[in-house]
Amino acid sequence: MLTMKHINKTFYLNSPDRRTILKNFSLSLKEGEFISVIGSNGAGKSTLFNLIAGSILPDSGKITLDNKDITFLSEHKRAVWIGRIFQDPSKGTAPNLTVEENLAIAYMRSKKSHLLKGITKKDKAFLRERISCLGMGLENRMNTKIGLLSGGQRQAVTLTMATLVKPKLLLLDEHTAALDPVTAEKITELTQSIVSSEHITTMMITHNLTTAIKTGSRLLMMDEGKIAVDIKGEEHSKLTVSNLLERFSQNTKKNLNSDRMLLQYD
Repeated sequence: MLTMKHINKTFYLNSPDRRTILKNFSLSLKEGEFISVIGSNGAGKSTLFNLIAGSILPDSGKITLDNKDITFLSEHKRAVWIGRIFQDPSKGTAPNLTVEENLAIAYMRSKKSHLLKGITKKDKAFLRERISCLGMGLENRMNTKIGLLSGGQRQAVTLTMATLVKPKLLLLDEHTAALDPVTAEKITELTQSIVSSEHITTMMITHNLTTAIKTGSRLLMMDEGKIAVDIKGEEHSKLTVSNLLERFSQNTKKNLNSDRMLLQYD
């Protein structure tokens, strides 16, 4: 589904600050997989997502999505197939537009139109129905400017916007990190529900080991731009934090405690 082969990425190439983040990096995702990505600060998680989304381009290597070469395709063109939600709830929405208008823009984009006048009564009913599935009562606040919503409510709307039309790949870039624990858990539950019901191939960066283990069907732990641990299937279902840290230490010959993992993130 998504394949990355022999990806190399170096920043500040001709500078004393030259830094290679990914070196000969390869990864393959199957359709429908939900992968949690974790790693300490500087492990390469954000660079990985930026390369997939097209925010930055690799120095060499190849990236394909559904057998289509997207290696040097612009971020704008990839956005047709790739949805991305960021840590900051304010990103991805227009604060001065209403909930309905934000949803309508996302919906019309899938139809290759940005004209709100193209929204029919049937479309509005569909959008209202989708937002009601969040269980937050936002279907009764469709005319509220989205900037007036709480962070959790905005992130829930952003999640709905990103999945109104099923993306080939959904990137969740620490999308609960800026929320309080109760709200973060609610958004995580909503995420799993939507991803599962729509069978969306998903990658999620998180700085929380427990969340990484509980969420999804596969876990990647990165270290110095490499995949240090890759766990899936039955092994994933039985995984614990201590097991994960032990595996990481075995593979990297490093000691890494859970407190450090929880506090540091890209």
